[in-house]
Amino acid sequence: MKTESLSFEQLQISPEILKAVKLMGFETVSPIQEKAIPIMMAGKDLIGQAQTGTGKTAAFGIPLLEKIDPKSKKLQSIVLCPTRELAVQIAEEIRTLARYLSSIQILPVYGGQDIVKQLRALKAGVQLVVGTPGRVMDHMRRGTIRTDSLHTVVLDEADEMLNMGFREDIETILKEIPENRQTVLFSATMPQPILDITRHYQKDAEVIRISKKELTVPGIEQFYYEVSYKNREEVLSRLLDIYSPKLSLVFCNTKKEVDLLVNALLGRGYFAAGLHGDMKQEQRDRVMQGFREGKTEILVATDIAARGIDVEEVEAVFNYSLPQDDEYYVHRIGRTGRAGRVGHAFSFIWGREIYKLREIQSYCKTRIRAQDVPSLNDVASTRIDHLLEKAEQVIASGGLTDLIHAVEERVNASDYTAADMAAAFLKMSGGGKEDSSEIPELDPSFPSKSGMVRLFINIGKKQKIRPRDIVGALAGESGIPGKSIGTIDMYDKYTFVDIPKEYAADVLHAMRHARIKGRPIAVEPASKK
Repeated sequence: MKTESLSFEQLQISPEILKAVKLMGFETVSPIQEKAIPIMMAGKDLIGQAQTGTGKTAAFGIPLLEKIDPKSKKLQSIVLCPTRELAVQIAEEIRTLARYLSSIQILPVYGGQDIVKQLRALKAGVQLVVGTPGRVMDHMRRGTIRTDSLHTVVLDEADEMLNMGFREDIETILKEIPENRQTVLFSATMPQPILDITRHYQKDAEVIRISKKELTVPGIEQFYYEVSYKNREEVLSRLLDIYSPKLSLVFCNTKKEVDLLVNALLGRGYFAAGLHGDMKQEQRDRVMQGFREGKTEILVATDIAARGIDVEEVEAVFNYSLPQDDEYYVHRIGRTGRAGRVGHAFSFIWGREIYKLREIQSYCKTRIRAQDVPSLNDVASTRIDHLLEKAEQVIASGGLTDLIHAVEERVNASDYTAADMAAAFLKMSGGGKEDSSEIPELDPSFPSKSGMVRLFINIGKKQKIRPRDIVGALAGESGIPGKSIGTIDMYDKYTFVDIPKEYAADVLHAMRHARIKGRPIAVEPASKK
């Protein structure tokens, strides 16, 4: 018999936090919150096995806030997590929960950020620190994080911290924290190294697990396609064209796969960017900012690099490669279908991977339905449907009288019908199959320098265009520094120009409707497949 979910009032949390919870739109307590909050409030050590998307940040964030003494400016709690992105996300969510607790200061600390800013904030007084193990340990060595008043430490996504090589740092931190602390650990999986940490650094910890049936993410339509590896890029492109998601996430298992797929998508004219562990923090910040703002429509990432991504408008998730771990499937697809929206999850499999897919279905207690690979005709038909839907919206908005008269006059003066004219406008707007003969055959002997991307522009010397016109248009429309633009090779009817790879998506997006000397232009990647 199904029991009703608890309300936050029943958990007896403070009125200030309850007010913030209601403002955030939470109505009922999630399973992990129902089990974890009373245990933490009682001061007991805790081991929680739960994935992202189950509400675990609030599960430990609310008790942390309840236990903090706002009158003391000393550090009282630390949350350790694997990545900078996750540290920022957790700090923001706990800060939102503390909206009406104005005297509580929360600070994320992580590598890649100017340490002087962190030192200044710590000196002013911080009660809760959320950080990566390396930077927290650095502050402890400097004496800028003092643990003498610390009463609670939380290890979030402990398995990922171990996978990223943080075990020694974690143990060093735990050894220097007072023994009478409360130690709370959350992990999606429970490998032996996690069990070793719990045995050495926790006391009589209570264990809670979210059952498999509770891992299923509602509101997400899940499909799979049998596609060989060499055809996945093409099938991904067709699905992107058919479903036309506002924002989408594509998951790969390796960094190399991420880089190859991003280059391929850019070559097809999509606004894509990659995210993986080999990227510098500055690059990762720029990629995530572009994705949140919608400048980048497709984010291709590895599992670890994607930790901490929380963007509500992700409409589709693609498993370009099936995850190695069943839990990761839930973690991946849970990034769509947020805030009551319907999301889509697509998985590509081949050969014996069907058995891995069945394991995932069994683990998640969910159904992933087989779909036929869409044909080019399917893509063309969908494109036409989208254009017709937009046309209907324009008709509904009115103001077409003069245009209708213009079309009627032309039809009356010719042998064409109104349907002929409508079909012609539809084709001009991008309906129908693309004519591949209109795509220029680019010479593969034009290599770009390392770190640069070569673009093709359909305008050249015969239009009396000079290199400074190209530089002015690219810098003016996209905002990239003019001095960063590389080699420009001009020919009679077209031009090749090199730009830094990290600016490629922004430039392509900005130049979609640009003009040079009053002439409309087309800009596209010149990479040869």
